[in-house]
Amino acid sequence: MDTNDSNSHSHENQPSNVSNDTSKDISTERVVFVNHAVIAWHEMRRQWVGDQSQKSKRVPREPIMSWSTTYEDLLCSSDPFQQPIPLAEMVDFLVDTWLEDGLYD
Repeated sequence: MDTNDSNSHSHENQPSNVSNDTSKDISTERVVFVNHAVIAWHEMRRQWVGDQSQKSKRVPREPIMSWSTTYEDLLCSSDPFQQPIPLAEMVDFLVDTWLEDGLYD
């Protein structure tokens, strides 16, 4: 009977297996880097740009400026355009004009 008493007392001094297992789990866990700045940037961009999946696809529309409009026509007229000209259309017009004049490589 003496033997059983000594075994029960010896376990009291040792740390429990549960705490050992927990410390092993913590030491083997990998620390994962989370870039909070990039997450915030994407969130702000999504709010600014909007949800692209919800936007309807734009149907290409007819150009506002006539294909026969010349650079001189634009410079000589002081009349405002009948409607605003999209920037992309104006840039295309100017690049084409400059290419014809040899001013744009």
